[in-house]
Amino acid sequence: MIGWCELIDIPGLGVTNLHAKVDTGAATSSLHATRIKPFEKDGQPFVQFVIPMGSGVADYHCEAPVYGQRKIKSSNGVMQNRYVIETVMKLGPLEWVGHMTLANRQSMIFPVLIGRRALKRGFLVNSAKRWMLGRHEER
Repeated sequence: MIGWCELIDIPGLGVTNLHAKVDTGAATSSLHATRIKPFEKDGQPFVQFVIPMGSGVADYHCEAPVYGQRKIKSSNGVMQNRYVIETVMKLGPLEWVGHMTLANRQSMIFPVLIGRRALKRGFLVNSAKRWMLGRHEER
């Protein structure tokens, strides 16, 4: 069982303790990223991006293979073409490989949105609770 917001780790990108909103209405998970730039590495499509941390914490500079691109309807109803990466995600003790779109979520409170495809692994969401898997000081 998880709450409507939890801390998520993305070990493949070296990122830990990001605030994530659990959104059963969204199909795909999304990661706040800026300076998104596609490039080729060994003939394969890659994307480089920055995960801004704010509050005096150093930003994460990342790169990942491009899994694909998807047309996503943003929260304001506008269709966007987003890069999709495949990465390991970790909520508490549970770890899995899933897909995340890269999007500028600067205007959103949570830098990560966890969608239905990630939740189908058997998570039960308690919409009245948050931080059920622990907070910064507890992890």
